Amino acid sequence: MGDDKQNSNVLWAGRLTEKPSGEAFAFQASIAVDKRLARDDINGSRVHVMMLGKQGIIPAETAAKIDAELARIDEELAAGSLAIDPGAEDIHSFIEGLLTERLGDAGRMVHAGRSRNDQVAVDFKLYLKRIVPEIQKEFIAAINTLLDQADKHTESVMPGYTHLQRAQPVTLAHHLCAWCAALERDLGRFADALVRLDECPLGAGALAGTGLPLDREATAAALGFARPSLNSMDSVADRDFALELASDAAIAMTHLSRFCEDVVIWASEEFKFINVAESWSTGSSIMPQKKNPDFAELIRGKSGRTAGNLVTLLTLIKGLPYAYDKDLQEDKESLFDSLDTLTMCLRMFRGMMGSAVFNTEKMEAACTGGFLEATDAAEYLVCKGLPFRKAHEVSALIVRDCIAAGQKGIAGRTLAELKSHSELFEDDIYKAITPAACVAARRLPGGPAPEEVKRQIRILRERLEMISL
Repeated sequence: MGDDKQNSNVLWAGRLTEKPSGEAFAFQASIAVDKRLARDDINGSRVHVMMLGKQGIIPAETAAKIDAELARIDEELAAGSLAIDPGAEDIHSFIEGLLTERLGDAGRMVHAGRSRNDQVAVDFKLYLKRIVPEIQKEFIAAINTLLDQADKHTESVMPGYTHLQRAQPVTLAHHLCAWCAALERDLGRFADALVRLDECPLGAGALAGTGLPLDREATAAALGFARPSLNSMDSVADRDFALELASDAAIAMTHLSRFCEDVVIWASEEFKFINVAESWSTGSSIMPQKKNPDFAELIRGKSGRTAGNLVTLLTLIKGLPYAYDKDLQEDKESLFDSLDTLTMCLRMFRGMMGSAVFNTEKMEAACTGGFLEATDAAEYLVCKGLPFRKAHEVSALIVRDCIAAGQKGIAGRTLAELKSHSELFEDDIYKAITPAACVAARRLPGGPAPEEVKRQIRILRERLEMISL
């Protein structure tokens, strides 16, 4: 496209005698990023123009004509018979330029009472109101996949870890429910963000509104917003919603990264807790024997993109004077990348975990060694009346005796040897410190006992069912 045609369609062409051209024009253009807002820009313009007609700002018949043409452009874009011009400055200029080409002066009436500042803000929010519920569906699907696996493993005992050292026995279902609890919070954060961004900026103009008799309440309602935004300057300056969603995405991806770290460790030869399906693995270009958990590693790696995007947005906004600044054109690319990355990673994670097979025998065997029952031995003594600090010391001394004797567990000590540290020990200690008994004893809300974990699964499913998208 020639420079003359480029500059003929820009919305600000009248002021400048000399205009950016060629490489400079492309540098300040945003069509490559904001073209995904086409549907939302058309939706916002249709509501705006019909309001202009109803308010008598433009003739009603002209408003209807513009609305019909916008609907036609929308249909053509959806069908693929109309392509977005990559040489346009932005999606707003492209669509308004089409209207002018097709309708002449009638097309030039669409922008009355509106600035690109409030136009882009409403387009951005409309897009997010569309896309965030789709991301929420991905969260729900991923959580349900994990819960389906948890249902199978409420009694599959495995070590729980702190500092990546064996700590106490839990179950695989308990561990998976821990992941689900984090993802359910992520889901809630996105829902919260939708509530806060549900204010319509349309009618705020450049920063001070307009003297034309717009009906902001009507356009907000027609576009599906809860209310018009409160302050016109804040309406065009505000990018809190982008920051919040970028933060939500970064937190969710950090959770996925931590889960995938578990998967990578579990898939190692040293653990062998999980068998990731071949369809969710890759091989090595040099080592024929390798089956690598590359999808888990990539999800873990891509979390860095979303953390970086959040920092980019925070840095972008921190020094801007309050109202609209061209810097804000950079807001979308980072957020779009974060949301796209999160969506794809949730899908990959769901597929990987849904097809995974767990080596429950290996998990249970790992509960022997490492003295995971030491806390339960101390609590056994507490139940017999010994103060916890003394019980803790007794259990620690027994562990030291076991290590000195080359024994892997407290059950290797005779009752006499146990009694040498406390006369409170009886024969029932051996039943109390099996991995299954240690798990079963933890029946408090949130614990790993099978019946309690089943309750957690039920509650998580109920919470998901209550979500209306």
